[in-house]
Amino acid sequence: MEQWVRRNPFTLPIALLGLQLGLSVGRKLYKIKTGGPHDEEVVRSPIKSLLPKLSSEEATSLPYPPDAFPGIRDVVSPYGSLRVYEWGPEDGRKVLLVHGISNPCLVLGAVAHGLADKGCRVMMLDLPGRGYSDTPVPTPHSTRLYTTTILLALASSPLSWTGNNETFALIGYSLGGGIVANFTSYFPTLVSSLILLAPSGLLRQSRITLMNKILYNTGLVNEITLERLVMRRMKGEGQPTSPDEPKEKPSIDTALREEMPQKREHDLFTPPVLSRIRPEAKISGIIPWQLDNHPGFIKSFLSSIRYGPVAGQHADWQRIAQRLTAQNASGEERYEKEGLQNGKVLIIAGHRDIVIIEDELVEDATEVLGEKNVRFEFVDAGHELPVSKSKEILAFISAFWEEKSSTPV
Repeated sequence: MEQWVRRNPFTLPIALLGLQLGLSVGRKLYKIKTGGPHDEEVVRSPIKSLLPKLSSEEATSLPYPPDAFPGIRDVVSPYGSLRVYEWGPEDGRKVLLVHGISNPCLVLGAVAHGLADKGCRVMMLDLPGRGYSDTPVPTPHSTRLYTTTILLALASSPLSWTGNNETFALIGYSLGGGIVANFTSYFPTLVSSLILLAPSGLLRQSRITLMNKILYNTGLVNEITLERLVMRRMKGEGQPTSPDEPKEKPSIDTALREEMPQKREHDLFTPPVLSRIRPEAKISGIIPWQLDNHPGFIKSFLSSIRYGPVAGQHADWQRIAQRLTAQNASGEERYEKEGLQNGKVLIIAGHRDIVIIEDELVEDATEVLGEKNVRFEFVDAGHELPVSKSKEILAFISAFWEEKSSTPV
């Protein structure tokens, strides 16, 4: 036997791979035929799995305190409980902010507070499987789920966000950029302006390694094994990036590390206040906290990679471009009332981002949206720009709104 293996070194691995593939297909066929033993399930967030075990003092000292922002509500839905925050003047410009793939909405806290200071009514939510939102399984974390999530959050407000010709601004960061672009492509009359921060959606396939595609997309690796592998990789991430690090192909979980502020010797970086209620809250400890305390976090992360708007979203962006082109060509007054009143998409990104590369972003977004339909602004930051450059982002947003609107911001 040993001599046969030495003469045929590739036969056994191929046979094992075939067995694994056969088992995987068999499990899928079983689910198609019978519906599977757990066709629909909700994995509860730390609200149920952790908070009941903690005192109030222990809860407020968590990396992501449960009362980090005003206007807390937990929205009950068929997809589980959804954590939403909403505050600011009731008659102010309405703004919904959507975070990225790994950190909950705390990552956008400094931007949200700044908008509220300018008189905006802001809303943030934890996407499914992040922070204090439950995880629906095996529901794919695709644009369909995320569109439903946004609509659930809007419908739960005591104010009208979509009725009586109401519109609201959408700000999406990283994966959230892909999510809000997709939402806007289908509901442009609801969106007063679209602002994307280092957005996903147009990430080039050449920047996703072959190993990433095999592990995260084909199902050749047992799901439990894969979850454990990814958890170990995530716990090893989070180290500061070298200032001279080349723009390499990002690993599938590079975004986790890059959503945290990177300390560089030449930077005089002061961590921003993300939560004014709990100013000690910091992004740096949230991913390990989710890994240890949110049973659905890994499942949501993997599902977002597989089904979310990471790459290949050109059709969504083209629908936005068609709307803007028609709007800008006609100049009809009705467009000024129905949505996308600014006539452009504002994209803000970082010069040093190794996930969303500046040159590629400008080339690809300009090609799909059209030069007249997009404005780019850049800050001296990496992928963590909403945390490290919130003041600059707020200035760009204010200037963008003031250009075509007399509404105070």
